[in-house]
Order: sequence, then structure tokens, then C-alpha cells
Amino acid sequence: PGPPSVPCHTNRLINEKSPYLLQHAHNPVDWYPWGQEAFDKAKTENKPIFLSVGYSTCHWCHVMEEESFKSKEIGEIMNEHFICIKVDREERPDVDKVYLTFVQATSGRGGWPMSVWLTPDLKPFAGGTYFPPEDGVHHVGFRTVLLRIAEQWKENKDALLESSQRILEALRHTSEIRVRGQESPPPAKEVMDTCFRQLCRSYDEDYGGFSKSPKFPTPVNLNFLFTYWALHRTTPEGAQALQMALHTLKMMAHGGIHDHIGQGFHRYSTDQHWHVPHFEKMLYDQGQLAAMYSRAFQISGDEFFADVVRDILLYVSRDLSDQAGGFYSAEDADSYPTTTSREKREGAFFVWAAEELQALLPDPVEGATEGTTLGDVFMHHYGVEEAGNVDPMKDPYQELKGKNVLIARCSPELTAARFGLEPAQLRALLQECQQRLSSARAQRPRPHLDTKILAAWNGLMISGFAQAGAALAEQGYVSRAAQAAAFLRTHLFDPDSGRLLRSCYRGKDNSVEQSAVPIQGFLEDYVFVIQALFDLYEASLEQGWLEWALHLQHMQDKLFWDPKGFAYFSTEAGDPSLLLRLKDDQDGAEPTPNSITVTNLLRAACYSGHMDWVEKAGKILAAFSERLQKIPITLPEMVRATAVFHHTLKQVVVCGDPQGEDTKEMLQCIRSVFSPNKVLMVADGDSAGFLYRQLPFLASLERKDGKATAYICSNFTCSLPVTSVQELRGMLRP
Repeated sequence: PGPPSVPCHTNRLINEKSPYLLQHAHNPVDWYPWGQEAFDKAKTENKPIFLSVGYSTCHWCHVMEEESFKSKEIGEIMNEHFICIKVDREERPDVDKVYLTFVQATSGRGGWPMSVWLTPDLKPFAGGTYFPPEDGVHHVGFRTVLLRIAEQWKENKDALLESSQRILEALRHTSEIRVRGQESPPPAKEVMDTCFRQLCRSYDEDYGGFSKSPKFPTPVNLNFLFTYWALHRTTPEGAQALQMALHTLKMMAHGGIHDHIGQGFHRYSTDQHWHVPHFEKMLYDQGQLAAMYSRAFQISGDEFFADVVRDILLYVSRDLSDQAGGFYSAEDADSYPTTTSREKREGAFFVWAAEELQALLPDPVEGATEGTTLGDVFMHHYGVEEAGNVDPMKDPYQELKGKNVLIARCSPELTAARFGLEPAQLRALLQECQQRLSSARAQRPRPHLDTKILAAWNGLMISGFAQAGAALAEQGYVSRAAQAAAFLRTHLFDPDSGRLLRSCYRGKDNSVEQSAVPIQGFLEDYVFVIQALFDLYEASLEQGWLEWALHLQHMQDKLFWDPKGFAYFSTEAGDPSLLLRLKDDQDGAEPTPNSITVTNLLRAACYSGHMDWVEKAGKILAAFSERLQKIPITLPEMVRATAVFHHTLKQVVVCGDPQGEDTKEMLQCIRSVFSPNKVLMVADGDSAGFLYRQLPFLASLERKDGKATAYICSNFTCSLPVTSVQELRGMLRP
């Protein structure tokens, strides 16, 4: 892409580690990172702060940078009237959340890039999202907004300060989530049923998913439906829930949201058919979807779902993995179409022109109808059209004109029949085409890779590898999960303070670097890492992971628990630059930490005998009780946890030698059954081991007739011993 030019400007972001902040280091804007230096300068010079929040795979963030932040003239206005701060929302979700709450409350919508004007003591008084640079018929341009706000600050500063104080008080009041009076956890059955009905109403019968467009993968909805099915197996509603989840996962895997050449899933679909996506690929989607497709395989036994799991994990291992074991955050949507292009385009790396495919796949196909080429078969199967298959309505900037987004339009059986081929022969042909196209694509300039490594998202990905390893009986996936957990322990955990760190970065020569002042872990980092360690213990039976998980749970309680209103705050106390301590109340692209932590606490209690944790789980459900009863569809993961709380977890204890064949067979049986309320542990007879120290009742369990034996326990009271795998399978169902 164009010859490298010597930058005219360099600002303080050059010293940061975040790839997103570094992208702005040569803007003519005098950017500061979030921190005391900028706050002090605003106070000394009595200037308002302009805060811009974004992230590296955000398309409109790139647009606003190109149009406004790279403009010398706009840069001069910004530098003259404001102290300008740039924040990567993935590094600082705490800062993002406070000001997003303000922008949503005052404008009715939020998003990124987020543009907020603050007083020198960080109180917001004006805000919005993307601004085009110049005025248009229907909008005010960024330059005008900057000049108007600068003018207001000079003329009406006191009125601005007063209104910002009022807004802040209102936000403090409306964003509070707490127990009022003597609330107890809401009734599980009603909450589950209401959530199911609400999901049914938004479900798309034809294409799966839960909205018309845009369409997001929403793993939290699928996870809820699997649990709903498991607890209502014999009812028509249960069957319907399972059908909704499996159909959605199938349609996504066939769709253009799934990268049929390079594996993995894009962020979301712009249309109802899962066809034309926004092309960025996020680590948190890969981690959660690997877990969902693993569950779909566990439940249905359909190899189709296992293949999708392998596809996702291949992509992550190849393209999002640091050689030291951590996982990178994301790949961008925009890239240069060719090595000589001057301008990036959305999707350029992923889309195909029909003539390009014909040129790459010219070989005649043996045994097919006369004159059929590989290209004909491939293009028919993946819905390729000569003039391109993207609806112009979904391509407002004509970036995809004449191009095709691959989408499996037919079943393999139909495509095979159409060309007179056997299904097995077709599979081999499509695989050959994919390999060829993958090599061709490797010649294109790759999209930008965000090599920031986040504890929370690594936790979600470790869970994906661990659950896949257990469900598919693939030891390699479990080892990859363990390698990533060891990476977290080395690079994102401070053994002196016992605390997690939020992020680290790929440095020069592939080293792992930390910022000068490391960012401390947030609630989501603890919650997703603890969940990952429990999943990893169940897949690997290495007790060290359990021990670390319980340590982190104690630390989470200490840093984030709200003793007055119950549940956990997203951030710890004591940061003067954060105006609000909030609790998230929505399961979105990622589940909200309070939802996952309910199940974590119940698992922690099962492994430790520490019953205070069960009580805490109940208190969280009580704090969210009103929302769970009225609009449970906003918290499907917490609804699921409500059911687990009421059904009590089953401790499935296997007594046996972990290396023995009989133990392995029993473990394989336990791992192959989807049961949302089971916790697995192995009592290997090592009475000095961590689990025996935590749970004295294990000492009374023994092998029957010298064979591996399972006990199913509830609240530390155990069933009769079971040595038959068949019998055990029946007992594991809820």
C-alpha cells in the first residue's frame, strides 16, 4: 500500500501499546491517553476535554479518523480549544461504559466512535457518536460542533457545569441496580418460561436468529435454549427450544457470516439471511461459538456441528494465536484490495469476483455432466453470480459491487445431484477448491490484526477450547486451552498482589509487553477467567486450575462485591477518574459478568464446600429480580443461571485412576452428555491432593469391585455407587 511517507506529526500516543491508540499517533491532533497528565493540563488551562472512544476493528472509527482527525485544519481547532484524549474501549471498558451511559441517556443512542465533551473534572456535558467533517442538509458537521462548544464554554460555562452536574445525579440514580427490601431470587420456572416466550416472539423461523436485520450470533440466547431444552426434554416447548438453537447454528454455518475459505465467524450479518456480514472477526465470538457448536454436537451427535467447532479452532490457532500461548483480540474488516491500492475497502480480503473464481478453478470435473468445471460446481454451491451476489441496498458505499460473499445455497446432496456426482466426491472437490482459493487469498494484503491480549476474552476462548476438547474427545484442544491459561498466569496475573491484569501486548520480535502502568483487571476479567479455569479443570482434571480459580473468586469478592445493594460492580472502588461505579444489566455480544458469576459461584461452592458462595449467587439473582421477571430476554444467561440455582448442581464424582481405561470410559460418557447442572470431579485416592483437603466427604467414597465408580452427589450427599456406563448416562440427565 503506497510508499511509506515520513509522518509530519507525532503525538503522545506513540508511547502507548494499544494498536488502536498507535493508529492515531501521527494525527495532527495533540492526543493524550486517558490519565493524570491530560486531566491536569485541562485544569491548568481551564479547557474542556474532548474524549474520543473507539476500537481497532470499528469501521466508522476509521472513517472519522480519515475525515476529521487527519485533517490539519480540524486538528488545529481541536488543539486550540480542547485537551484531546483517545481511549481504546477494549482496554478501558470502565471509562467507555460511564460515558456511553451519558451519551445514551442524552441522545437516545450510543455507539462508536463515541465523541464526548467533558469539564476539566471529567463530567460530561455534550456528546454523540460519529460526526461527518462538514455541515450537510440534515446534519451538523464536526468542525461546526467543535466551534459551537468552544463558544458555549467561553460564554455559558456556569450553565454547562450546572447541567452536567444535574445529568450526572440523574445517571447515578437511574443506573443503580440493587436489592430493595427483602427480595429473594425470582421463581425459576416463571422466569424461564417468560424468557422462552419472549425469544419465540423474536425468532426468525426461516433463517434462525432473533431479529430481522442486522443479525447477531447471540450465543447467550442459544445457551439459554439448550438449558431450557435440557430441563423440558419431554415437552413440545423443550423440543421447540432445541430446534430453534440448532436451526440458528446451521443457518449461521451455511451463511456468509461464516468464512468458508479462511474459517471462523465474522461479527454480524447486515441482512436477515446471514449473508452479507460486517467482516471483522472478534475473539469473543470465536470462543463462545466454539462452545455453542460443541454443545450442539453433544446434544445432537451430528458431525456437522463438530466440523464447525474444528473450523473455528483452526482459525483461532492459525490467525489469532500468539506464539507464547495467548490469543489476540480481533481482525479488521477493511483491507487493501491489492498490494498497489491506496484505499482500504470493507471485505476486500474476503470477497470474490466470478471471473476470478473461474480462472482459479478451470479444471474439468471427471464423471460430471459434459463440460462441467470445478468453478461451475463451486459457484453453484456457494451462490456466486456473474454480476456479484450482494444486494446494493446492503452495500451503500458500493465497496462490494460486482463481488460475491460465499453462502452455501444448497445442501451437498442437491449440488451433487445437479452435476451427477456422488456426495463423497463432491466433498473432496469442494475441499480442493477451498484449498486453492485459500492460497490465492494469501496473496492479498491481510486486514489489520489487533494483537492486544485481553484477560476476559482469553477466558472466553479458553472455555471454547476446553469445552470442545471435552465434547469432541480431542486432547489437543485441551492442551491448547492449558497453554493459554499458563500464558495468563505468567503475563496477566500479579502473584504478589494476587490480582489479574487486563491486558498485555505483542512487542518487537514477538515478545510479550506490558504497558508502563499496567491496567488492573475488571470484573469481566475475573469472571471469564474463573469460568475458563473451571471448564479447563473438567476437561483436564489438573487440580492446579481449580486452586487458582478459587483464589481468583475470593479476590473478585474482595474487589467488586457490593455489600449494600448486592451483586458485583464492574469496576473496583477508589479510581477518582471514574464518576460512576456501574453494574451491567444486559447479556449482549458477551454475557454480562454478573450472569456468568452466578454459575461460577455455584461451581466454586461445589469444589470448595464454601457455602457462602451459594448465598452470594442468590443475592445476585435477588438484585436483578425485577428485570428477570419483566424482561428476562435482556438477561438470558442470568435466567439460565436462575434455573441452575434452583435445580442445585449435581456433583458427579468419579473414583478411579485417571489413567485407567475404565476411568477414561466413564469420563468420556460424562463429557458426552449435555447436562447444564453438573460439576465433574475425580477422586483419585491422593488424600493429600487439593480436592480432598477442600472436601472431606470425598474420603468416604471408594471404588466398587476395584472398578472406576461414579457417585452423583447433591449438597455433598451421595447416591449409590454406579459402575455401569449405561446406567450413569441415564442418571446424568436433569
